[in-house]
Amino acid sequence: MSEPTARLALATCAELPDLDPDDLPLRAALAERGVATDVVVWDDPTVDWAAYPHVLIRSTWDYTDRPTQFSDWTRRVERTSTLLNPADVVTWNIDKTYLRDLEHRGIPIVPTIWLDPERNLDARAIHTRFPAFGDFVIKPTVSAGSRDTGRYDAGVTPSRSLAITHTKNLLAVGRRVMLQRYLTQVDTQGETALVYVDGEFSHSVRKGPLLEGPYRAGEQEGVMFREEVMAAREATEQEREVGDRVVAELAQVFPDRAPLLYTRVDLIPDDENAPVVLEVELAEPSLFFEHSPGAAERFADAVARRL
Repeated sequence: MSEPTARLALATCAELPDLDPDDLPLRAALAERGVATDVVVWDDPTVDWAAYPHVLIRSTWDYTDRPTQFSDWTRRVERTSTLLNPADVVTWNIDKTYLRDLEHRGIPIVPTIWLDPERNLDARAIHTRFPAFGDFVIKPTVSAGSRDTGRYDAGVTPSRSLAITHTKNLLAVGRRVMLQRYLTQVDTQGETALVYVDGEFSHSVRKGPLLEGPYRAGEQEGVMFREEVMAAREATEQEREVGDRVVAELAQVFPDRAPLLYTRVDLIPDDENAPVVLEVELAEPSLFFEHSPGAAERFADAVARRL
């Protein structure tokens, strides 16, 4: 192990003061490269962020309850330190309306209807936007780990009623809402997450489906994220093509920031089995180091080059 020659803060949340277990291989790999790391809770008021030349965002997963505070924190850190990824990238990414930007750039996404609180939609107006048949998903545009997200059956009246209530409750507190038809291929194929490091493909994994039924208020109290079933998976040629296109478009959106240190592109198959983008994670994604030999070392090399 090398003698420490650089100091790096790994930002996490109070519920994970020792990091998510997925990041432990990274910390070991950084130490081998002479990078000393401190795990620091992002909203701890006693932290002197200026003491860290570089801050790497990791498991800051409680930000969804206060996204404005989190965005303010990223900008504050960036006044004295280099934030990875940069504050403007993170702020753009924590609200899933970024998917609209990517769709306008020709990236295939899960078909989505966007509901804004400013429109003051009543129950009937919400109901008319639901599909006539099949399952569909309601979720806020700011969310992590499927929090405040529900899957509903368009053909079952009680399920539609729950979906209306869920949507109204989100809109009532000023949260934008996404309405998406549930793409059933994910039940058998799962999601494919592609991880890019410094703009280059690193590895991919299979994520099992998370949504099993309707959201009910109170069910997720105290639950920051749902446990994911993960496994190594080799991305298909089609999946790599979509992932590479996303990375290329991000370089156009943020020309002064490219290449980004980390990008995760989550894909699911549509009805024709073509990959479409479910999410692009640029803020605080799990990078699944445990599921790809050498992934933590590759990422640690990329971090070390930036210090």
